[in-house]
Amino acid sequence: MPIEKVKLGVIGCGKISSIYLENCQKFANLEVVACADLDLERAKARATEYAIPKSYSVAELLHDPEIELVLNLTIPQAHAEVGISALKAGKAVYNEKPLAVNLAEAQELLALAHTTGLRVGCAPDTFLGGGLQTCRQLIDDGAIGRPVAATAFMLNHGHESWHPDPDFYYQAGGGPMFDMGPYYLTALVTLLGPVRRVTGSAQISFEERVITSQPHAGNKIKVNTPTHITGIMDFASGVTGTIITSFDVWSHHLPRLEIYGTEGSLSLPDPNTFGGPVLLRKAGEREWAQIPVTRPYTENSRGLGLADMAQAMRSGEPHRANAEIAYHVLEIMEAFQTASLKSTHRELNSRCARPKPLPESQ
Repeated sequence: MPIEKVKLGVIGCGKISSIYLENCQKFANLEVVACADLDLERAKARATEYAIPKSYSVAELLHDPEIELVLNLTIPQAHAEVGISALKAGKAVYNEKPLAVNLAEAQELLALAHTTGLRVGCAPDTFLGGGLQTCRQLIDDGAIGRPVAATAFMLNHGHESWHPDPDFYYQAGGGPMFDMGPYYLTALVTLLGPVRRVTGSAQISFEERVITSQPHAGNKIKVNTPTHITGIMDFASGVTGTIITSFDVWSHHLPRLEIYGTEGSLSLPDPNTFGGPVLLRKAGEREWAQIPVTRPYTENSRGLGLADMAQAMRSGEPHRANAEIAYHVLEIMEAFQTASLKSTHRELNSRCARPKPLPESQ
């Protein structure tokens, strides 16, 4: 039987849209029929580049009855607003990360989804890639015994040296935790389960940034969000986790992600990618062993979570890159900063289920 494709409209035609539009053409259950942007010329350019039939305003896209699912690639501050508008227009929505810039906006989005019965999905979907799915299988099969601790590190010196429009990375909804934290935290939550309590320390190390990339070289950015955040997590399973994200570090030798168990240690691949390497060192062994990546989707498969959501819309099954995980990750990130301000631990209100592994034949 032919696949009944889900008709997709894209809102936001900036830098990240190119890889989504390229990959959407590879998934048999997706059909991009329109794109929109506040800059209509940018939407037209993307439509021409990827042979998309329609390009028009955001309002016109939301009122197009052909579109079932909106891919929301706007800047973080607009994620909730555009997502809510899509739901009000009777369309499911898949947000780029984070789900929203604060819990209040995310709660409004999820409440509307519940009322309307429409689905909400959210990036990142890298946890569905071959590398992290192989790690999921190793953990579930007991390769490291019972997990007891985890570490996550993402440190660099920010975006002003290479990104064409870096300002929003230093405003609310940006910073290293909200920008890159979702990749690391989503990986940990989908591998180890939800977090019950956190504490953290956060600071702005440089109050002003000077852009050196084009076209805004020489312009100054006022930093309005923490740029070095350290978080401690107590998982509901008993695992203790540590995460550091920073735009204030020039160089380091720290691993990206590691999970430690009663019978060994697992070194995970970059959670912003889909492939390996995966390294395992069992108790008593002297060297790390590289484990073959046995699961599919090891190339850049951004949009995989979107395709999984589209399939779920047809089958009625849960989709994996879902709003519950994204909301839980958002609460963790917000709680790190609140804990730092209030010098306390923060108990989390949300929980989420670990999604089923992606089938090898997906």
